[in-house]
Parts: sequence; C-alpha cells; structure tokens
Amino acid sequence: MHPWLASPPGQYLLAWEQAHINAAVANIFGFHALQLGLPELNALAANRMPHRWLATEHLSPQSALVTYFAALPFAANSLDMVVLPHTLELTVDPHATLREVHRVLVPEGRVVVSGFNPASLWGFRQRRGHLYQRLGFGSLFLPQAGDFIGYLRLRDWLRLLSFEIEVAQFGCYRPALSNALLLQRFGWMDILGQRWWPILGAVYCVVAVKRVCGMTLLSPGWKSPGILANAPVSVANKAVVTHVDIQRRT
Repeated sequence: MHPWLASPPGQYLLAWEQAHINAAVANIFGFHALQLGLPELNALAANRMPHRWLATEHLSPQSALVTYFAALPFAANSLDMVVLPHTLELTVDPHATLREVHRVLVPEGRVVVSGFNPASLWGFRQRRGHLYQRLGFGSLFLPQAGDFIGYLRLRDWLRLLSFEIEVAQFGCYRPALSNALLLQRFGWMDILGQRWWPILGAVYCVVAVKRVCGMTLLSPGWKSPGILANAPVSVANKAVVTHVDIQRRT
C-alpha cells in the first residue's frame, strides 16, 4: 500500500484523512494515545495527550515500537485513544485486532477507524479490476493487500464489542483516476457528494466510544424483611364463640 500513497489519488486520500482525523482527535483528552500502522499518516499530530506512540508490525523509522496488533504490549484499560488508519484492512486478523483494542482502552475511551468504502466509485473500479485480473488482463486501482471492510460491516463489529459510534464521515467522491489534472478537474464532486450521496465516498472515518455497563452495590439491608406465612395474626373486635356458649343459649 505504501508506494500507492505517493500517487495522485494516494495524496488526495492522505490529505482528506489527515484533515478529518486531526479534527476528530483534537478534542479527545487523556494521557495515553496509540496509532497502529500507516506511518505515512501522522494521526496523532493534532492530539494533546502527553504520551503518544506509533506502533507498526514492521520496523519503520517513525515507529516507537514494533508489535503484533492482535497482542498489544499494554495492560487492560490503560489507553485513552487508539487510531486505526486502514489497520483493520491490512492486518492478518482484523477481528482479533479490534478485540485487542477494546481490551486496552479505558472505559469511555475512543477508537478512530478509517478505511476504504467498497460501496463507492473506487470500490467499483477495484472489483472490476479483480474481474479483469481473473481473465488475464488489467490492473487494480487500489492496493491489492488487505480486505476492504465496509462501513455497515464495521458498525456491526463495533456494536458486538459494546462500542457506540459517535461520528461517521465519508469523503473522496472524485472518480477513480490516476491523473492529477483529471482529479483536480473533478473537484466539484466532493461538494456535491457530501450533499447528495454522502455514504458513497471512497473512504470513511469513524469515531466510536467504549461503553461499559456499570452496577450499583446494595447493602444487606436494602430490602425490608418479609412476613412469615405461618406467623400469628391478631384480629381486633372479633367475638369468640365456644361450644359451651352455644349450649347455654339453647
């Protein structure tokens, strides 16, 4: 994926993601933030947490640590924010990675996820490229590595882990073109796309918060003692008639 980012559509994508991720993480507060993968994008640049790290699965000059994303070297409930720029698409086990992110996040912590949208012009060209490759000709527009995860699919995964989506944004509505001049010529589609077909952008950015159900501890005396079924009950003003009284009256 990395060489593709240097192409005109790759630069167009990075510019959109950098702007929207900066806006998403700027007002998320805490102490510890982590970015998993994609060192070409500085996803934590606009965040103000004192401890920010970039983790990659392969050695990179920008990375602070190299780790397997499905087994992060952090304690449970220790991170305030985790950013996943195309991480779920490129990792071997996206389900395990997302579960690990849920483990290390504190309650009410945030996860920021970006990825390609299969339901877009770029996704349509990618599927057509796969078909042409099976027939023995053609090439792919987007990087071949990874499995693109649609927004609805990602939303279901997040809900299963008790994440609540706060913000979901789509962008990059221009056609799947590799020429920089043609991409600039279709710049008007970004404005119309936000208005008329917002969920058909080539890329999405999702912010979700980790919800944890709380509980209220009750003391042993929270409930009044019940009345025993066989306990004697006094009845006032009730006459007692015996067998002797009945004989005297007759």
